[in-house]
Amino acid sequence: MPHMFIFGLGYTARHVKQALQCAGWRISATGSAGDIAFDDEEAVRHALAGASHVLSSVPPTGGADPVLERYGDALLDHAWLGYLSSTGVYGDTGGAWVDEASPVGTGRRQARALCDAAWLARDARVFRLPGIYGPGRSALERVAAGRAHRIDLPGQVFSRVHVSDIASGVVAGLEAPAGAYNLADDLPASQNAVIEEACRLLGLPLPPLLRLEEAGLSPQARAFYAENRRVANGKARRVLGWRPRYVDYRAGLRGSLGGGGTLRPRSATTIPTIASSPPQSASVDQR
Repeated sequence: MPHMFIFGLGYTARHVKQALQCAGWRISATGSAGDIAFDDEEAVRHALAGASHVLSSVPPTGGADPVLERYGDALLDHAWLGYLSSTGVYGDTGGAWVDEASPVGTGRRQARALCDAAWLARDARVFRLPGIYGPGRSALERVAAGRAHRIDLPGQVFSRVHVSDIASGVVAGLEAPAGAYNLADDLPASQNAVIEEACRLLGLPLPPLLRLEEAGLSPQARAFYAENRRVANGKARRVLGWRPRYVDYRAGLRGSLGGGGTLRPRSATTIPTIASSPPQSASVDQR
């Protein structure tokens, strides 16, 4: 039985775990839903010694990677290393497309970029992820709770990925060469469009359109709106053979209704037909 050790078994890594277990894998993990404490060095090193594959979803702490700092010497002999990174490493591109050849480390995610590079230097499969959503953690919950915002920022777009598509991307990466892979859906869109779709699905009114300074956002949320980019997934399609099941936010939000969450559409008449369309060619401005 193949054995995967996961550092940081949180929301996203739990979906990876489920996909692997369905394929017959044994899983050991640290994190909120794991079976080993990160600080229990003896137990962690014992489990690592018996694992053929290692995946980390632990973010930087104080500018350093906590996994590599503490257990890097125990990762030298594993057949496969994986790291869940962020497309934030590309920084703000003014809405232009980015791919794995684009510059990194130019934005607010300097620490993440350094960790990303450190895992690549160890021949890991580095999965760069945009905005993550899925059952129980999406615009649907924010709309239902009255916490959703629409911000008046014309031309602002972001890429996203459904959590189950991250899991399928990691599974596809088990047989792939080392390197960076963007896992993103096919349709970058504004946050307003996502909120509006969630409102339609739930049959709830749209929140007011506010200026950024009126929304009372946290510094972290304001930093989110300071970046604007589109993320290309062509390498993952070509090299991994990966295809997102949820090709855009419309399909993803519909798939998140009741899929492990508690929300349901208000009525069948509020559910629009999915009209998934691919993004325009990125050949002009993609780097």
